[in-house]
Amino acid sequence: VYLETYGCQMNVNDTEISWAILQKSGYTRTKELAEADVILLVTCSVREKAEQTIWNRLRHLRALKAQRQQAGRPLRIGLLGCMAERLKEEILHREKLVDIVAGPDAYRDLPRLLVVAESGQRAANVLLSLDETYADILPVQTSAGGTTAFVSIMRGCDNMCSYCIVPFTRGRERSRPIASILQEVRMLSEQGVKEVTLLGQNVNSFRDMSEVQFQSAAAPLLSRGFRTVYKAKPGGLRFAHLLDQVSRIDPEMRIRFTSPHPKDFPDEASVLELIQERHNICKQLHLPAQSGSTRVLEAMRRGYTREAYLELVRHVRQAIPGVSLSSDFIAGFCGETEEDHQQTVSLLREVRYNVGFLFAYSMRQKTRAYHRLQDDVPADVKKRRLEELIAVFREEAVRANKAMVGQSQLVLVEGPSKRSASELCGRNDGNIKVIFPDTELGDTAGCGAAVRARPGDYVLVQVTAATSQTLKGVLLARTTLSRAAA
Repeated sequence: VYLETYGCQMNVNDTEISWAILQKSGYTRTKELAEADVILLVTCSVREKAEQTIWNRLRHLRALKAQRQQAGRPLRIGLLGCMAERLKEEILHREKLVDIVAGPDAYRDLPRLLVVAESGQRAANVLLSLDETYADILPVQTSAGGTTAFVSIMRGCDNMCSYCIVPFTRGRERSRPIASILQEVRMLSEQGVKEVTLLGQNVNSFRDMSEVQFQSAAAPLLSRGFRTVYKAKPGGLRFAHLLDQVSRIDPEMRIRFTSPHPKDFPDEASVLELIQERHNICKQLHLPAQSGSTRVLEAMRRGYTREAYLELVRHVRQAIPGVSLSSDFIAGFCGETEEDHQQTVSLLREVRYNVGFLFAYSMRQKTRAYHRLQDDVPADVKKRRLEELIAVFREEAVRANKAMVGQSQLVLVEGPSKRSASELCGRNDGNIKVIFPDTELGDTAGCGAAVRARPGDYVLVQVTAATSQTLKGVLLARTTLSRAAA
């Protein structure tokens, strides 16, 4: 089997789950297309461009499949994930090339679907589940020997933002039992993984209902000035409890999480307190804003105003001094005026994010926006607005990152820099890429001969220069997470 992944980290995790299931059924994995008997594409549906990439890839694979047919070595092709869920009929009818279609909740069914495909029939399972979390399947890490890993803690989303396809492709929100998450993180720690990112569409509304004694707990509060389209659900163990437990497993393992929803950081937020007090929980938060205009946020059904969002940013910065912030923004949403756009520009300037993910709006079928709103911002205007947002984000990120020049940063080494074999790269606590020379260095403990930094090492780097995307610096010493914190 040959696996190809498109889209977000959730899809990377889905690839690992799919591979774990197929491995148990006797499949082996190849990295060479020519060796494959089965090609599986794990797909994304969030934007039109992501889907177009897959259609183009299928056209490319058509010739390969025809060649293999002639040679008497049939090739099976499968589409997995969000696009499979959204476009089952179209995939099966428009592209006679595809043999199997499996939605995000149907990966356990892959061995059966492939047996059906072997007999020359086409097979599909896109049933969404209310309880599938793959809790009993330990994903097989796709990058063997990697220093970082993603751990899925929940699936689906209940927020129903008007622009978003995710509730329709990944279904309702359901959380994985904490015990199975802790088991996976322990296994990763034993394998030498040094950084784990807890993954979910909306991680801070995590709610594990598997333990009876916690089923009567009160529903959590929302952040001040925030509201939600669904009623807050009582019961269960919450995200703060999970974060506390995960961070205790290995003091030398960094913990990150993505993506939270701004509404789920109430004033007494124990999550923020944990981030501040635990040396191995990264001082970094993803706070997706999407727009700086209250009017547009209302149309998006985000559940907050510009003012409430800015108040939350102030609260976060007070609770976690030096926190690194990232965000998502959509340019040219339905009905967005030039004034709305300028309010997003000013929000970018006011908050000054370290990392940003910015996209032009792409209308998706099934969403509330598709049924209720007009995609009325012309493509050229969306493009211009997106370019302006990117330019402003970069300008402010340069300022934010330049504030670190002269400071020493703790960096987890990931490997050689893509641009130069004589340099290494890694990420600091704030998830910003740091590049530094691959030279011999000592140890902060002051013992042993000079060594070279290797992937998985923590090193101190003094920052000498900064751009909007990266920091550059010089190596000071090798260290550990605990020593650096002390």
